[in-house]
Amino acid sequence: MLMAHPAILRDLVEQYETLRILHAENGRPQVRRRMDDVAYTLCVSTGTRDVDAALIAARHRLPGARPEDDSLLDA
Repeated sequence: MLMAHPAILRDLVEQYETLRILHAENGRPQVRRRMDDVAYTLCVSTGTRDVDAALIAARHRLPGARPEDDSLLDA
């Protein structure tokens, strides 16, 4: 499976996190739609089916990530 370049993944993760904060603060429909679009792109880019798994997969592909480190997984 092809994976997106780490720079693209980093940008998508940053966009999603920013949009999640904006949505929590004001809940505008435009922000939610953009957040859904970014979540979809993250899923496609990482070969996952939900945004939480996509975020974990993307973070593990970023420079400096340790494959054996599961600290990004929710307990």
